[in-house]
Amino acid sequence: MADPTPVIDDLRAESGELDLLVAELSPEQWALPTPAPGWTVAHQIAHLAWTDRSALLAVTDADAFQALVEKALAAPGSFVDEGAEEGAVLPPAELLAAWRDGRTALDRALRGAPAGTRFPWYGPPMSAASMATARLMETWAHGLDIADALGAVRPPTDRLRHVARLGVRTRDFAFGVHGLTPPAEEFRVELTAPSGQVWAYGDECAVQRVTGPALDFCLLVTQRAHRGDLALMAIGPDADRWLDIAQAFAGPPGTGRPAKGTGR
Repeated sequence: MADPTPVIDDLRAESGELDLLVAELSPEQWALPTPAPGWTVAHQIAHLAWTDRSALLAVTDADAFQALVEKALAAPGSFVDEGAEEGAVLPPAELLAAWRDGRTALDRALRGAPAGTRFPWYGPPMSAASMATARLMETWAHGLDIADALGAVRPPTDRLRHVARLGVRTRDFAFGVHGLTPPAEEFRVELTAPSGQVWAYGDECAVQRVTGPALDFCLLVTQRAHRGDLALMAIGPDADRWLDIAQAFAGPPGTGRPAKGTGR
């Protein structure tokens, strides 16, 4: 059974780094558009705060979380945007405080969760480690959107190992959500971390393979960059198809980002 502490610690660090980026923004900067259509910087933080609250309910109040699930089922195409819109209209200081309070409460709840417990979610139930991994993935990805809006650069760190692992584990989900039968054979995935380490997943003898920078793989599976702009290599038809449809987040297939034509 995996100890969730390392990923919870990394989630805290990732959130704290993003907090430093937005803490001193002016009202005008909170209103800047981000790469997500219709979403400002405020929408991005509001979405993180909303999802943190959802995760907190999943960990601490299953009945209240079920009510959220029913609301989502009633409006599957709009409930995420509605949650972001609700928070985005708050004064920036109030929104920032709500995000801080929510993520602190979730941190405490995940650390205090009994070992082996699995919590309900919009998809399959999650362990504390899986919940923290999903929150880190979203925090990193939405933080990129905010950085783009502000013209800032967030250097990648080896915290991306959690996002990369999630991207590998969601391979079959990505095929399924596109109505495709997942490949029967395992892939080998070898990614070069920001630190220069190589993160390897799957049978080293597997015929079908994916290789490249871990940052690029994480950008791909969070759909923050077009495959054509990334230095990822696929060997084998199924591995190649995966790179066209990969997504590490729950929900229907994402539309991804248009190519910039800056292939690496």
